Amino acid sequence: MSENTAKKPRWVFVMEPERCIDCEACMVACSVENEVPLGEHRNWIAKVEKGAFPDLSIAFLPENCHHCANPPCERVCPTGATYRREDGLVLIDYDRCIGCKYCMMACPYDARYVNEEKKAVDKCTFCVHRLDEGLPPACVETCVGGARHFGDLNDPNSEVSKLLATHESYRLYEEAGTEPAIYYIRS
Repeated sequence: MSENTAKKPRWVFVMEPERCIDCEACMVACSVENEVPLGEHRNWIAKVEKGAFPDLSIAFLPENCHHCANPPCERVCPTGATYRREDGLVLIDYDRCIGCKYCMMACPYDARYVNEEKKAVDKCTFCVHRLDEGLPPACVETCVGGARHFGDLNDPNSEVSKLLATHESYRLYEEAGTEPAIYYIRS
């Protein structure tokens, strides 16, 4: 690995589902920050049943685009509107998007929607505009339960690196070969 490659950030989310209280502050912060149309969301809280009857419970799983290292959405985009930046963020060039929805069908995380105002497909960008200014994504900054963590996995001193070094984790649909950039702390 060259010295240049080692210095590039590898942006990831580390989610602690046990800390999520389903307050949806992350969803509101994201929608306001990114001017998401009413009725649509770039992030969400999945409800997952745990246990077996009669000992059932519900866990909350914070979700958004997984910014995959091997994104199927990018491979199927006929115009190149979906692309990966050097730092691994999967973004959309709204001017090149023709709204064919191939990317929506290819995404195993169901992380995309049609933004009627932009006349293009849309999704979480890890708040790239904030990230480029040295700020965390809006959802992380407003997470009441402290369930969402964001940082550079290539930095061993980052919060995300420390969490993953000290906790067992998993990623959703790893078997699909997408190499998602969201890790979940196993409870």
